Amino acid sequence: MGLYFEEFTDDLRVVTRGRTVGEGDIALFSGLSGDFNPLHVDAEYCAGTVFGERIAHGPLTLSMAIGLMSQQNLIDATTMGLLDLRWSFAAPVRIGDTVHAIVTTVDRKPSRKPDRGVVTLRLDVFNQRGEQVQTGHMTLLMQRRPVEPH
Repeated sequence: MGLYFEEFTDDLRVVTRGRTVGEGDIALFSGLSGDFNPLHVDAEYCAGTVFGERIAHGPLTLSMAIGLMSQQNLIDATTMGLLDLRWSFAAPVRIGDTVHAIVTTVDRKPSRKPDRGVVTLRLDVFNQRGEQVQTGHMTLLMQRRPVEPH
């Protein structure tokens, strides 16, 4: 079970485990999203680019970061909805890179409805060399802790 609104304190800082980006991840994401840009799927094309090799889709890495956060039991079954997402892409993620995220609470506000609140989290995504590859803020509608009957 994920955290309730009240548990997203100002000092919350969670470092997720890592996840290595594989060729299969890129192939699956291309198929799911329909994004077959040669930067992701054509090694011959990429050999002539500034990257020199295929790179992961930016939204694939974003999705992995959210998944890694979810695996920390921060948002599972207590999230009521994604309200906003602002994201920046700082560096490419290559096949074989291992990414992890640092999750921190940025803001939280009670909702007009007593059973929920709004939480904004910052996710900073790093590769295995400690280079920041992405960063962003996501705003979630979260359940409040149920009131115990008296």
